[in-house]
Amino acid sequence: MRHSRRVPQLGKPADQRRALLRSLATQLIRHGRITTTKARAKAVQSEVERMITLAKDGSLAARRRALGYLYDKQLVHTLFAQVEDRYGSRNGGYTRILRTVPRRGDNAEMAIIELI
Repeated sequence: MRHSRRVPQLGKPADQRRALLRSLATQLIRHGRITTTKARAKAVQSEVERMITLAKDGSLAARRRALGYLYDKQLVHTLFAQVEDRYGSRNGGYTRILRTVPRRGDNAEMAIIELI
């Protein structure tokens, strides 16, 4: 049963899944756009939106939570500095998922997730 399951399991143990989502979130914030599978894109979308919401808050506690989640310390500082200009008037919906062609090897549904 899936009662109260927020993130799909992605075929990985909990520690590997957490590390995968952290690395995907870090890369998405760094590059602004990444190509991954549709299930991973949907899973990382909520994590990235949570980090941007923390950056909009801007408090010291929010900065420390973001530093504990994202892998790059300098990236957190640039995110907190630039988020008000980019997302100041927007209430949520900071990412967009675009479906692309299936992957050639295993026909997995691929998607591009990008920051708006």
